[in-house]
Amino acid sequence: MLKRLLLFVFIIFQSACSVVGIRSAEEAKFQVIMEQGDFQLRQYATFVVAETFIDSNFDKAGSEAFGRLFSYISGDNVSAEKIAMTAPVLAKRDAENSGQKIAMTAPVITEKQTEGWRYYFVLPQELTLSSAPKPAKPDVKLKEITSKKVAVIQFSGLWDEDVFNKKVSELESWILENNLESISLPSFAGYDPPWTLPFLRRNEVLIDVEH
Repeated sequence: MLKRLLLFVFIIFQSACSVVGIRSAEEAKFQVIMEQGDFQLRQYATFVVAETFIDSNFDKAGSEAFGRLFSYISGDNVSAEKIAMTAPVLAKRDAENSGQKIAMTAPVITEKQTEGWRYYFVLPQELTLSSAPKPAKPDVKLKEITSKKVAVIQFSGLWDEDVFNKKVSELESWILENNLESISLPSFAGYDPPWTLPFLRRNEVLIDVEH
């Protein structure tokens, strides 16, 4: 209970301004190469993330993933070091590593694929893979994301898996129209806590691309 209370207080302190659309958290660094309405092509600098995998659906995975990653930046690491919270929080479908359940009945074989999600906290820019505190638990890992080009669609409002899939489709169409090639699964990026007014929220779907 105390851990949850501290989590709640910390998030309010870090994100209070985001209720009215004012953000103060550090963001992953990028340059905008091209912009067309809600779409952008960005060049991201190299950055480090803390990541965790949740074998659950989109709606259920977020809270468990956030708890793990928040514990890491709050000092649940081998150095007991606290790390500033940054933006965005990233979520990426990761069916390859998720569990698979198979039910068999004669003469029909039914297969159910559980969709997993990989969540990321972007660490402050000054931290590298070697200088960032090592996670104390094996379900959180550090990873370096090297410089890359990313196609992005921005949107506000509430979001769920249906919204995510709709925006993925729109972004994939834009990528094709601009003669780009998708080279990654789509990711969701959220910049605001759940209590932010929906029309002021900043959400994005991102796909790594190359010419």
